[in-house]
Amino acid sequence: MAIRSDEIGEILKQRIQSFEAPVVDAHEGVITSVNDGIARIYGLEQAMAGELLSFPGPQGRGEVLGL
Repeated sequence: MAIRSDEIGEILKQRIQSFEAPVVDAHEGVITSVNDGIARIYGLEQAMAGELLSFPGPQGRGEVLGL
């Protein structure tokens, strides 16, 4: 039994709609100090000024200001 092209298209649409890409942390650093809302982090050599970072804890996010 041959599969019709419209069946193939429908199968592909269903698979694309149900696809979930996992989130992968590619780079990690070590927080060396936190003072007055400023975190000093070691190990993020590829971070660029203006880039948003995720932190553990209630603050959760920050922006790269200087390298």
